[in-house]
Amino acid sequence: MKLLFILIISLSGLPSSFAQSQTDTADVFMLQDLEVMVFRNHPIVKQAALLSEAARANVMQSLGYFDPGIRAGFDRKMFGNKTYYNRWVSELKVPLWLAGADLKLGYDRNVGDYVNPETYTSTAGLAGIGLSIPLGQGLLIDGRRNTLRQAKIMVNYAEAERVKQINAIWYSIVKDYWNWYFFYNQFQLINEGLELAQTRFKAISRQTSLGDKASIDSVEAAITVQDRMIQYEKMKIDLLNARLTLSNHLWNDEAEPLELPEKARPLRVIQLHNKPQRQVLDTLLEFAAGSHPELIKLRIKGEQLAVERSYRKEMLKPKLNVSGSLLSNRRSFTSYVPDNYDFKMGNYKLGFEFALPLFLRAERGKLREVKIKQQELAYDMQQSNREIRNSVLTSYNHLNAYGEQLAVQVRSISNQEVLLNGESSKFDLGESTLFLINSRESKLIDMKIKREEMISGYQKTLAELYYKAGSRMLFHL
Repeated sequence: MKLLFILIISLSGLPSSFAQSQTDTADVFMLQDLEVMVFRNHPIVKQAALLSEAARANVMQSLGYFDPGIRAGFDRKMFGNKTYYNRWVSELKVPLWLAGADLKLGYDRNVGDYVNPETYTSTAGLAGIGLSIPLGQGLLIDGRRNTLRQAKIMVNYAEAERVKQINAIWYSIVKDYWNWYFFYNQFQLINEGLELAQTRFKAISRQTSLGDKASIDSVEAAITVQDRMIQYEKMKIDLLNARLTLSNHLWNDEAEPLELPEKARPLRVIQLHNKPQRQVLDTLLEFAAGSHPELIKLRIKGEQLAVERSYRKEMLKPKLNVSGSLLSNRRSFTSYVPDNYDFKMGNYKLGFEFALPLFLRAERGKLREVKIKQQELAYDMQQSNREIRNSVLTSYNHLNAYGEQLAVQVRSISNQEVLLNGESSKFDLGESTLFLINSRESKLIDMKIKREEMISGYQKTLAELYYKAGSRMLFHL
């Protein structure tokens, strides 16, 4: 009796209720709610969007190679009342996409007593318009066109990388949500078991004090309460940590972190309605083969290497650049120029440039390197296709296994409830012991916790199925 008194005193401070009510649907935090918040405010999602912006900025940078440019310079020397030289040089250069040519408009004025006769002009100056065209290396593709083409290709590459990163972060968030779901329901079940054990302990304690039950039954009931109290405290920490982990993904419109309220609870999953059928699997496999971000990146990489290969083949050609300008010489820079004035065909400048390395080892080596990279990419594409397909099938098989196991677990729970009710009836008739009741009740609680773990695992595997296929569209189903 002394031991019983001590146990009653030590357990009398237990709260009568540990779980929050699930009758208020306003506290339900569903995956759809999380999805809205994540794709509106999550920093990683916003950061992923910058990949496409950076790629487009690179395209703009590459377009800079085709920007018209103007340059001008003035140089004058006066000494001893003599004009040694008075030089003005200006040019407008317009790069052309076609044939890699450059259009040039220029005006030079070089006068003075000591100006080189080769560059001397009249006081009116000398104007010219001309073209510089590569007839050999650089005719089909040159360095600036190669850079621009690859930059445009990389926009699609960056978009595929953006989708890949968003899919990855969303998959991680979904797993955190279903972990929270499991720890929340586990805590609720342990709390219910603790309340049952506490109620049973108080009832048996009263019967023991009246002499209807043996004191050993009170000790047995107290030990059960203490054991479930330990589980309760442990699982309370697990739930707290799961809530904090999920809160990592919650942000408001002002980019301020949010915390998941303690009263928030997940929507209880009673049974599974969203098991994908075989035709869904076929659709996912088809989608993965054509639209998986990783495969898209590899295909885009192939396009980039194809452009690089064309450029490296072009580098095997000799350099043969032709440039020419029509010149116009006026008597006075301020004189009137008639509307029908034209450049005289007899005044021109013409130039040729030819260069060719004798062995072309550097160019041939770079071309060979590109070809090797294309072969490596082909092998990578072949292996990646197979791995992605098999990973989708693996997730689907796991999903089917979870479904079968969960169906068996539900039937086992029903049978365990029958055993517990029967044991309780026998105990009331004095034909059973409290130990058997506690054992069957603990077994039932463990089985219910296992059911919630299976539901959580099923939902995470469902998310994994779509993630492995390169999609996130159906994660919230």
